Amino acid sequence: MELNWSTFLLEILNFLVLVWILKRFLYQPVLDTLAKRKASVEQTLASAQAAKAEAEVLQIQYEHRLDEWNAEREAAREGLRREIAEERARRLAALEQELGREREKARVLDEKLLADSLRKYQETALTQGERFVARLLSEFAGPELEGRIFDMALRQLDSLPAERLDAIRLACEEAPEAAEVSTAYGLDTARRLQLADKLSGLLGLPVACHFREDPSLLAGLHVTLGPWVFQANLRDEIKGFTASAHESV
Repeated sequence: MELNWSTFLLEILNFLVLVWILKRFLYQPVLDTLAKRKASVEQTLASAQAAKAEAEVLQIQYEHRLDEWNAEREAAREGLRREIAEERARRLAALEQELGREREKARVLDEKLLADSLRKYQETALTQGERFVARLLSEFAGPELEGRIFDMALRQLDSLPAERLDAIRLACEEAPEAAEVSTAYGLDTARRLQLADKLSGLLGLPVACHFREDPSLLAGLHVTLGPWVFQANLRDEIKGFTASAHESV
């Protein structure tokens, strides 16, 4: 078979033309499409990576903000717990103070009630004691006991200090010269004269005595001379003792 170079060259030329046509109208559009798709994929990938990076940044920011919020919430809780504890302590302290004041008031009231009750009991006991002593002494009272009290009264008058005598004399300067003398039992004439002489000697001037009987004295005498009063009897002694006891209650 004889090779025809012209035909061979023509076939080669046809092949090259076919390759150019394929490349120009088939491969190139495909390549362009692939390039566009590649670019689109790369852009999408870049966008996805950017979105991922942004999402990671947002996540980091969110986590950081969440940590800050948790810290703020914990701080707020701690502040609230502290305020609640302080308020509770303040109210407990105020309540304790109020309870202390109420306890003190109750204690003072109890002490007052107890003191009042005790004072009433003591006063009642003193009153009853006074009555009992008066009844008891009335059983032993009589002219003989009154005579002893009379002698004791004269000794008391003899033992008055000078200052006391001067005060009595000064008080009785403008007083009537008559002395009111009360006794539980009647005094005999000798003792009446003895008492009048004793009073006259004390005052330095004559003293007349008006005598009367007062059974409430139980035994003894009661002398009134102007503003001066001299008591030497069971009734006044009992009352004086009871009055002193009442004052000490």
